[in-house]
Amino acid sequence: MNPELRPEIRYAKSGDVHIAYQVSGAGPRDLVFISGFVSHLELAWDVPANAHFFERLGKFARLIRFDKRGTGMSDRVQVATLEERMDDVRAVMDAAKSERAVLYGASEGGPMSLLFAATYPARVTALVLYGSFARRLSSPDYPIGIPETERQAYLDSLAAQWGDEADLSLAAPSLANDPEGRRKFVMLRRMSASPGAALAIARMNTEIDVRHVLPVVRVPTLILHRATDRDVRVENGRYLAQHIPGARYVEFAKGDHRGVASGEYDAECDEVEEFVTGVRPTPGVDRVLSTVLFTDIVGSTERLVTLGDRKWQELKAAHHRIVRAELARLHGREVDTAGDGFFATFDGPARAIRCAAAIRLAVRQLGLDIRAGLHTGEVEMSTEGVTGLAVHIGARVMGMAGAGEILATSTVKDLVAGAGIEFEDRGMRALKGVPTEWRVFAVLN
Repeated sequence: MNPELRPEIRYAKSGDVHIAYQVSGAGPRDLVFISGFVSHLELAWDVPANAHFFERLGKFARLIRFDKRGTGMSDRVQVATLEERMDDVRAVMDAAKSERAVLYGASEGGPMSLLFAATYPARVTALVLYGSFARRLSSPDYPIGIPETERQAYLDSLAAQWGDEADLSLAAPSLANDPEGRRKFVMLRRMSASPGAALAIARMNTEIDVRHVLPVVRVPTLILHRATDRDVRVENGRYLAQHIPGARYVEFAKGDHRGVASGEYDAECDEVEEFVTGVRPTPGVDRVLSTVLFTDIVGSTERLVTLGDRKWQELKAAHHRIVRAELARLHGREVDTAGDGFFATFDGPARAIRCAAAIRLAVRQLGLDIRAGLHTGEVEMSTEGVTGLAVHIGARVMGMAGAGEILATSTVKDLVAGAGIEFEDRGMRALKGVPTEWRVFAVLN
């Protein structure tokens, strides 16, 4: 995101401590995101996956984020207890004028979110936990935690590695072959806390155990976990789901503990949006420049009457095979087939023209003539199909063509200059349903 467009950094007063927070998005409900481990409100936007994540949440909620005390842009004070962190959340919500909100706790942010939801249910509309846990260390009655010796080895190396190209095999193994992504990830951690603060926070998180809180949670709860999470094993998420009354559990087959690809966050955000709003997000729409081609068999009704249904269907099937073969050869994408015609798109207008000409020539061997229309413009591509004004223009241009004619708009002609394609000017034409006139040309070769 352009730094000039980023949300303003504000401060809430929690006792004597200043807590930095940001508000972004304009959805009809509030969502407080509580990050894991350490964070930095401003620099998080420089990591594309993070920016994508925040923007997705902001489409359906007013997103409230903050840096925990001792980290990021908040006062660098000694590490806080879970109780003090709850006070900080309440202070941020008050400052942001949020009476009730969805709490979204990620990783180490989960236990504090659980405690807050159980203590202040009147201020929590719902709870989302991602990659989180009830207890960090393993024990005889909680074998799914981290062995104490393993955790201690991590703590011993944490301060020494802080600020360096640290081992990210647990938190973000997918960055192993992404030097730039790795650099940004490490830089963000380094700017979020000092080595001593990071170690103190990690030690405090090691002692977390909120198992006794789980049965007390009475707000709607969604638990998300990745089966391949190396930092917080998936059994931790399953445990939460089993012990929080009525919790909904969604497990993803792959992905890092800390999402580093926007695609990882999309599946997560889809689940959160549906859980919070009750509506599954609609498929995304891509707007791209494309050349649309419409073709149609000329005089098809008369041929049907002459040949009879069976022979006409055989002839039409032969026509369809030719069209699809030429589309495949020239990298066209079949969008729709209606009756005798085809609708296809191309990423280059010259290929679209050559495809139309090849189809025209080939179907003549069947005793058929086609007409075709082409236009290049912006279209909207989604799982629902291809739409946009450019599609309507292409269809209207085809409708003006006679038997054996390939007509194209001036946009197509201009884009294939130098390609050796000859045109004949057919003048300015008004297209039904299109607000402006277009100059149309006939393809001669």
